[in-house]
Amino acid sequence: MSTSSRISQHIRVCNQNNLGLGFCYSRSVHLSSSVMLRPPSSVAPLSDKRSNSSSSSSSSSSSNIDFGLPLSASLQPKSPTAGIPVLSDCFSQHEDDREPPPEGLASVAGGIVALGKFDALHIGHRELAIQAAKIGVPFLLSFVGMAEVLGWEPRAPIVAKFDRKRVLSSWAPYCGNMIPAEYQVEFSKVRHLTPYQFVEKLSKEFGVRGVAAGENYRFGYKAAGDASELVKLCDKYGMSAYIISSVMDQNHDSRNRGSGDSKEQGQVSSTRVRHALAKGDMKYVSELLGRHHRLMLMVKDQEWLISNQRIVSARKSCLLNLPPKDGLYECCSLFVGSENVVPCIVTIDATHIHLELDEVGTCISIISHEFRFLGIDFGVS
Repeated sequence: MSTSSRISQHIRVCNQNNLGLGFCYSRSVHLSSSVMLRPPSSVAPLSDKRSNSSSSSSSSSSSNIDFGLPLSASLQPKSPTAGIPVLSDCFSQHEDDREPPPEGLASVAGGIVALGKFDALHIGHRELAIQAAKIGVPFLLSFVGMAEVLGWEPRAPIVAKFDRKRVLSSWAPYCGNMIPAEYQVEFSKVRHLTPYQFVEKLSKEFGVRGVAAGENYRFGYKAAGDASELVKLCDKYGMSAYIISSVMDQNHDSRNRGSGDSKEQGQVSSTRVRHALAKGDMKYVSELLGRHHRLMLMVKDQEWLISNQRIVSARKSCLLNLPPKDGLYECCSLFVGSENVVPCIVTIDATHIHLELDEVGTCISIISHEFRFLGIDFGVS
């Protein structure tokens, strides 16, 4: 069967419906040696146990968050799943033992919430989700609208909005076969909360059982709270706090020297990913993300430009997330729908992105159908 026939037969429309999320709670907890557990009943000073962490390679980077919140929690699920698969043996509680969350609590009730910005969904963010999943049902709690409130310049996301669910689904094998659900809170509704008020909301209104955060995490109005205070406040409200050492960039000396970032300490970060994309270093980008970077396009059939029988082009205005710097990229893959992968060469210039495909039929198929969403993975040559 020709490539064009396969594409036309197997094209899939992205399902954007919200599905129900099941919960499974655990009575027994197993942690890797890199996780510093702070049970509510026995909190030790943060510095006392940090030195006991045996490895920083399986820990997570963190984000500085400046917020406060009179939120009665308008949490809205961004990427829930259709149920939680069977968990690994370290989760001991049976499904029949679960109790529904009390009335009025958010959908994160009973779960372990990872705290951060989660812009790039890089390997540090993944490590937070991994550690949260070792304790219970993992959630990513992120804040939206920060740029507008804080006056930051708008910039393209690293991960396209509707592609985040795919990335989080790829984390399931690391997270006990659970797909972390992502919940968003409007930053304008949480900005002015003190650290105390925020943790109080997590406990009383969200009903979470614990939080996971990086060792450099800051929170509350004007970033007043740090990881140590998070531990103390969680203990006060009967929640566990899991403080994770930063995942360090193994190549930061050779690739990031002189980056100009005053907060740079060698940890994996979304800023590093952006710098690597700006340099067009796709091997480095893949190392930071733990996957190939996928560039998403939304192109209507009449918007395609045809250079010749094997090259089609689209304007950069069709891009939904951050591309690498202008240049030629070989070893790329074009994703059409969920099942079709077509090798291609990508050239990016000041105004357009050009796709050179091996088969004439593939070009014809793309421009003759309403394939509105296309993904391009940048492989490593």
